[in-house]
Amino acid sequence: MKALRNVLDKLGKPFHKGGKLEKYYPVYEALDTFAYTPDTVTTGPTHVRDGIDLKRMMITVVWALIPCILMAMYNTGLQANLALAKLGIAVPEGWRGSLIDALGVGFSPDSLFACALHGALYFVPIFVVCNLVGGTCEMIFSTIRGHEINEASSSPGCSSR
Repeated sequence: MKALRNVLDKLGKPFHKGGKLEKYYPVYEALDTFAYTPDTVTTGPTHVRDGIDLKRMMITVVWALIPCILMAMYNTGLQANLALAKLGIAVPEGWRGSLIDALGVGFSPDSLFACALHGALYFVPIFVVCNLVGGTCEMIFSTIRGHEINEASSSPGCSSR
């Protein structure tokens, strides 16, 4: 891990104050704090007085969402497969139907895997697009405002720079 820290420190020099990529510091800082806890602390009055790093806490939130996401994918696929069975459709039109048919999984509402896969083909594209668009917007606004990228990037005094 020390090697990664050295690489990040070397790559980060142009992003720091006075560097030619200074404007893009929030992007570098987001990648750096994804791997390591920031070494800066709040200098003014704080709103929350505890030792929790919010970026690390969000990992707990993601882990807590995994069972919910798996159940949602299964239930979406189950409802779709039940509707297909009720309508008597063996293979639905579109890329989802073609992919599931090519994999030979089928559309049985009694199959846990078939339901989960069918639901995942609805969920995953939406999830990826939402994260890409949201992350891109957050990165753009943080770069424009000169704030770090985090959950509190719009609050005054929260920047560690």
